Amino acid sequence: MKIFLGGDITPTPITVPAFDRGDLSALFGTVGALMASGDARIANLECALTESDTPIRKCGPNLRGRPAYARVLRDFGLTAVGLANNHVFDFGTPGLRDTCAALDSVGLPYTGLGENEQDARRPLFFDAAGKRVALVCVAEHEYSYALRNRCGVWGFDPFETMEDIAEAKKRADYVLVLYHGGKEQCRYPSPRLRRACRAMVRAGADFVACQHSHCVGVYETYRDAGILYGQGNFNFVGYIDHPHWRSGLLVELNDTPDGRLTPVFHPLTVTDTGVTLAEGETRETELAGLAERSRILEDEDAWLAEWHAFCVSMQANYREGVARAFRDNDTDVPAEIFPHYLDCEAHTDVWRELFPTWHKAGTDEQGTY
Repeated sequence: MKIFLGGDITPTPITVPAFDRGDLSALFGTVGALMASGDARIANLECALTESDTPIRKCGPNLRGRPAYARVLRDFGLTAVGLANNHVFDFGTPGLRDTCAALDSVGLPYTGLGENEQDARRPLFFDAAGKRVALVCVAEHEYSYALRNRCGVWGFDPFETMEDIAEAKKRADYVLVLYHGGKEQCRYPSPRLRRACRAMVRAGADFVACQHSHCVGVYETYRDAGILYGQGNFNFVGYIDHPHWRSGLLVELNDTPDGRLTPVFHPLTVTDTGVTLAEGETRETELAGLAERSRILEDEDAWLAEWHAFCVSMQANYREGVARAFRDNDTDVPAEIFPHYLDCEAHTDVWRELFPTWHKAGTDEQGTY
């Protein structure tokens, strides 16, 4: 059995002309030929497919593509897409409905969303080379997640998600988890994220891929399962002028006779019109960087130092979020960035690292507030 997992796909001004033409060679270069050998090919669709021009109110961009792009993804060979992310709801319920309709119209299966928070908790089951596979797609709490009485994506829950994975494992030979979360541009997981991913493995996950960070991070094997903390982009070209955005990993999973999944990482690089498989020195540099950072992850002090340094580099943003929370002496309604920082797990991870209590910081326990 061979399964390919891709990261985030979003049309951008650079790739829209090729999406409009359905030019798979321009969009994906040599990637398509490699993925054609897979029994299943999955990626994260990081936008709404809609003609709606009514974006929701949020921090950050509202991303969309034309509904016709669903056929491009199907023609490329994807066999399923994950929709549990922070952008598929960027154009509200109408945009979400349009996205589902577009995927349904071309017969491209999807998972990671529902009519409410309970309905969203449904894995996608499929067969690959005689094996039953469950795909669990969950996202951190950043705008798109379903509520008790509103449609949206499958929000990660540290208790319920473990139960969902365990139940899926009862019905499948393998459970794959696409976790949409972690701090953007950070190559290392927060302590919470690492604990969460390991808990998902203990619950029954055979491979966990953390997406959303838009950079290639680190990899570890835990209890014979693989965890990739940061897959990078698949086809999300040129949106930000940052080195991290010019690379990503395509993950190839092969099953072994003893029932494990072994990964092969294929570095990607951007072109003038899309992406392609990295070759030569570029490929070797990306793989060497992944290996070196993964060695750092094995040293707890070194890993935590890297995480702390990243958080410190973001400190001004979080201080500003606090300073603006109740501006103009409005004690009832904080600025929207402040509750967002408290709602989303990745932001809360940074918050706790930057502003620890005296107990965690190890300072003098004597004194008064």
